[in-house]
Amino acid sequence: MNKILFSLSLFLFTLGTGTFVFAEDAPVTSVTATAEVAAPAPATAPTPPPEVTLSTDKVIAETGDDGTVVSQTEKNSTFSGSLTAIWLLITGALVFFMQAGFAMVETGLTRAKNANNILMKNLMDFSVGSVIFFLVGWGLMYGKMGMEAGKFIGFSDFMLSSSNDTMSWFFQVVFAATAATIVSGAMAERTKFVSYLAYTLIISGVIYPISGHWIWGGGWLSEMGFHDFAGSTVVHSVGGWAALVGAVMLGPRVGKYVKDEKGKVQVRAIQGHNMPLAALGVFILWFGWYGFNCGSTLSGTDLSMTHVAVTTTLAASMGALFAMFTTWIISKKPDVSMTLNGALAGLVAITAPCAVVSPTAALVIGAIAGILVVLSVEFVEKVLRIDDPVGAISVHAVNGAWGTLAVGIFGDLAKLSNHGRLEQIGIQALGIVSVFVWVVVTSFILFFVIKKVIGLRVTEKEELRGLDIGEHGSEAYNGFQIFSNM
Repeated sequence: MNKILFSLSLFLFTLGTGTFVFAEDAPVTSVTATAEVAAPAPATAPTPPPEVTLSTDKVIAETGDDGTVVSQTEKNSTFSGSLTAIWLLITGALVFFMQAGFAMVETGLTRAKNANNILMKNLMDFSVGSVIFFLVGWGLMYGKMGMEAGKFIGFSDFMLSSSNDTMSWFFQVVFAATAATIVSGAMAERTKFVSYLAYTLIISGVIYPISGHWIWGGGWLSEMGFHDFAGSTVVHSVGGWAALVGAVMLGPRVGKYVKDEKGKVQVRAIQGHNMPLAALGVFILWFGWYGFNCGSTLSGTDLSMTHVAVTTTLAASMGALFAMFTTWIISKKPDVSMTLNGALAGLVAITAPCAVVSPTAALVIGAIAGILVVLSVEFVEKVLRIDDPVGAISVHAVNGAWGTLAVGIFGDLAKLSNHGRLEQIGIQALGIVSVFVWVVVTSFILFFVIKKVIGLRVTEKEELRGLDIGEHGSEAYNGFQIFSNM
């Protein structure tokens, strides 16, 4: 207590005399004594030290070891650029990891005798796609061209020859590979491997980049105000519509549609061999989708990435829930594969509007996607009689279109172009139809040429035996007896 009183008294005494003592100060000089010193010489403007520069745009600056002056603004810009580069590398890697998800889903939902073929195709998607996108695709999608032609196609910066924009190229190439891998699911179990390589080359190098230029490359749809934040149409519908054409021209698998005693065509379910593998693939895809959607902010400092993550999560969850409920009502049992596809449908649908819709709207978009995917699978398989082993057409084409249209229905107009609600819906619909026509026409030409030149389909004997042996001379499950009557 005495020590506290003594310290307080000393502090009050010091305060009263104007004397302050610091450990690092020079010998103490009181304020009173200082006042008695002779008046100083007239003050002159201080010269700023060499390491500080004051200007309108450089309020704070530092001199580096090499003598260059770097403003705080420039330092912030460098930091922002570095953070964006790291962000795009990480999210791009997540999108690349989706290739593993697609491989697992497609392998699990098809038969064991074709597993190696599925894995090879998903590996080649990216291997072929990345090379052709570097050589040709990037220039067609993000290159420039004078006059009106530039609204429809780019034609410069091939092989990054002028921009050297390696950061953007890496993030975009993983999207190009995704569009091609969608096609493989609908054409699984009966396509020649060499034919698959051929159409992957053209889809990744020509078809996808040109329609992508219309929307993401500053083309005519972009100028109109069409909005597709992360690729419901640019990526998923392109892959889905190409898958539709390919599946039609290829025909169904042997034993899918058979006639009964009365001559009526019956649809036979051909079960996949490994549902746990398919489920793992869906979880990988959901995980990678955070890179797909959140990464499309294209900035490591854009905090809207958290909003995008929320809408993505809610739509996927509602897609799974409502697909489950729909199958439960129709077949009296909650179907596993349909529920998994429901999650993917919700993810595809929210990809276009994820940055411009509220979390509540995301719930609605995902719910509708979950219902749509079930009804669409039934319609494609039983009415159109198109054999799509994994439901790629329904997940990617149908729900890609739904998600794109949802931008106009639910999107915040303040975040979109200066259009009214109905006008924005019309623009979105025009984009959907335009991309549909482009992809269907070009894909038909592509598959027709391949069919005539090298053939699309393996022989019936090879199909029944399995593409692993016929196309690759190996088995995915060597040493295991694979039981199949088809």
